[in-house]
Amino acid sequence: MRVYLDNCAYNRPFDEQQNIVIHIETMAKLVVQQMIKDGKLNLIWSDVLDYENNENPYEERRVKIAEWETYASVKVEVNETVISKTKEYVKIGLRSKDAAHIACAVYGGGDCFITVDKKILNKPVKDIMITDPVTFLRRLENVD
Repeated sequence: MRVYLDNCAYNRPFDEQQNIVIHIETMAKLVVQQMIKDGKLNLIWSDVLDYENNENPYEERRVKIAEWETYASVKVEVNETVISKTKEYVKIGLRSKDAAHIACAVYGGGDCFITVDKKILNKPVKDIMITDPVTFLRRLENVD
């Protein structure tokens, strides 16, 4: 199964962990990442992740997130197809960066787009399953 984690998901462990929902999402996201390391999931990386991560003002976070590119089995470069899909997703109310992430995930053959951004989770994207890390793990558990 190919998964794409957006920048919000990668940053979740750096968020304040006092909120129980944030803490649970962090723990689930870390399990997903371990599954990637163990070869149980295939990671998709993109130019859009590089771009957004490079804007991160916190060097430690930037470096830790950038290391995940080495685990990617697929690297998506922005091209005309990705740009076209991005425009399509913007029309349904996604912000341009979010739309570009999803377009990269779809172009990379992703089965699942994992995010903790509530503004993305509620959008009607039909090309890929969009979910949070907790729900993703629940679905995986039901498949096995």
